Amino acid sequence: MGRGLPPLLILLGFLVVYLLLGCFLDAIGMMALALPIFGPIVEKLGFDMIWFGILVVKMIEIALITPPVGLNVYVLRGQLPQVPTADISRGTLSFLWVQFANVALILLFPEVVLCLPRALGLTR
Repeated sequence: MGRGLPPLLILLGFLVVYLLLGCFLDAIGMMALALPIFGPIVEKLGFDMIWFGILVVKMIEIALITPPVGLNVYVLRGQLPQVPTADISRGTLSFLWVQFANVALILLFPEVVLCLPRALGLTR
């Protein structure tokens, strides 16, 4: 599987696809389109599915504030019509950096998100 590519590189490719899908689709559309394809592959690569699910949710959160769709940006624009969309988008940049750092930590230290499920016996 993966033609000699490291499993982590394949997973990073999937996360980039989620970012690209977020430019055009909402959260349900991204999950409905990608999870039936990515889920079995990720499981076959040996990654924990709870961990992958958390990564997917984080990537969907990031995707929902990225242009051109950025649904959350438009919701905020609807609540604050006096604030230009460009200002709202600029305001999300610090949030984006924090979210990318969060995803990096989850990738580097899976135990951060798996300690509770393991303590409850939900995963190996």
